[in-house]
Amino acid sequence: MYFYFSDKVVLLFDFWNVHTPAGMVLSVLVVLLLAALYEAIKISKTKLLRRMILAIPTTLSQESLREPEPGAVNSNLGQQNTTSKRWFLYHISQSLLHVVQVVIGYLVMLVVMSYNTWIFLGVIVGSALGYYVAYPVFTVR
Repeated sequence: MYFYFSDKVVLLFDFWNVHTPAGMVLSVLVVLLLAALYEAIKISKTKLLRRMILAIPTTLSQESLREPEPGAVNSNLGQQNTTSKRWFLYHISQSLLHVVQVVIGYLVMLVVMSYNTWIFLGVIVGSALGYYVAYPVFTVR
């Protein structure tokens, strides 16, 4: 296999059949946006992880996350309960973002495996633009 320059390509599905220069430009833009979205999700996952780590108190230990014994009285039960719920919500958010990132990543990989040079360049430019735009947006406090 080798990369080739052409305005004729089938991408991902049979219905995404490109056979005109205008169709190729539109397809490159769609792929560019898909690669940029991948980068934005990657950066937002790190931001969410940082927020999750900062939300958990430093005094929280594994013993305090366990279920209390039936006869025990614990004054920090309310704080532990909200902390556990907050951690669970962050974990669910991270998991969903991860699934979306993996799906988009595989789609971008399959698009590149069409070996069309224009599509490949769209992925590269989209990845660079996505990182360039998303990094400052998601790292601002």
